[in-house]
Amino acid sequence: MEQVLLQLIPNRDPRILGKGNHYDDAVVIRVNETTTLVQTVDFFTPVVDDPYWYGRIAAANSLSDVYAMGGRPLTAMNIVCFPTRSLGPKLLAEILRGGQEALALARAALAGGHTVEDPEPKFGLAVTGLVDPDKVTYKGGLQPGDQLYLTKPIGTGVLTTAHKRDLVDAESLQTAIEWMAQLNDMPGAIMVELGCRAATDVTGYSLLGHAMEMARASELQLEIEADAVPLLPQARELRALGAFPGGSAANRAWLEKSGQLSFDDGVADDLRDLFCDAQTSGGLLLGLPEPNDFVERMRAAGRCAWRIGSVVRGVPGLRVTAGS
Repeated sequence: MEQVLLQLIPNRDPRILGKGNHYDDAVVIRVNETTTLVQTVDFFTPVVDDPYWYGRIAAANSLSDVYAMGGRPLTAMNIVCFPTRSLGPKLLAEILRGGQEALALARAALAGGHTVEDPEPKFGLAVTGLVDPDKVTYKGGLQPGDQLYLTKPIGTGVLTTAHKRDLVDAESLQTAIEWMAQLNDMPGAIMVELGCRAATDVTGYSLLGHAMEMARASELQLEIEADAVPLLPQARELRALGAFPGGSAANRAWLEKSGQLSFDDGVADDLRDLFCDAQTSGGLLLGLPEPNDFVERMRAAGRCAWRIGSVVRGVPGLRVTAGS
């Protein structure tokens, strides 16, 4: 997709804030002196069997891009592709119920949508939010000395692939489902309060893929400590059983081919894979200057956050260290 986007004529509309490039998660548009919108759209095929949880996860994923830009969702419209004739309306109603509950948690209004008949189910949202133009968190906003934080553990690609192969127990799968369904609302709000200027959400390009986007956009080097990155239960065991999706393998091949990624010798090969694992509705990856109390404030709010690395001057790219 990056190669496709590079062939398009850049959008130079003066209402679009930031660089307007393909790195950012959503577009920020100044409407007038008092109103700035953040807009995004996302949808995907089912990652779990339960239609309700699929709807919750897909909606949380769609909302996440607004939070990643430092905004708050205002309205959303359903995007539905569904084989109604073969699967019937009850399953679709459960998907939409899950999506609507996620919107209720986000305090965003459902404002309609569009449905088409399709042999393969797909669901997501087009979301419009509000953002303070002076507090937008672009991917290219990192500064030397910033500390990197992650707000959800990784491994959902491995867990959902393992589920398709009947390799994962129900408890571990449910843990992954609940992480995917969790909104990025709280970390988004706290990071803005702490003066964050750079963030993204971790999705299909993996932790390292999205970190690479931030490194390139900020023209800095990111150092990630392998032993500090949180993993979902059973992620390493399931990867050892071969539950590693093709998209995740493609992520690793792309990153290693870029010449901008290096691993220290002490980083285990299975962790190298997991850090390239394609995520669904992952956490926020963000940078904050020191000192800050982001982890403590997240815990006080009943959420989690982990410091996983830092930002340094150097050739743009990633270095993964073994950690302490």
